[in-house]
Amino acid sequence: MTDAETIEATILRLCGERGAGKSICPSEVARAIAGPEEKVWRLLMHPVREAAFRLARDGRIQVLRKGRPIAPAQARGVIRLTLGPTP
Repeated sequence: MTDAETIEATILRLCGERGAGKSICPSEVARAIAGPEEKVWRLLMHPVREAAFRLARDGRIQVLRKGRPIAPAQARGVIRLTLGPTP
């Protein structure tokens, strides 16, 4: 399985590539790491979400639900990821 550092780096890279004000789906991260094989990338979804929550707690990204920032502890269902707020 892919290590947490690789997942976090991929989240940050994809969020950065998408740009400010735009968001990515966690499945984009899983697919970027695993490739198009459905069975493989789906196995990465939980580790991707956990890595996203760590990055959000550190203030590096934001987790969005229905377009609004939420705390990682409140994240249920469909989420999106975006760059954290700039100071």
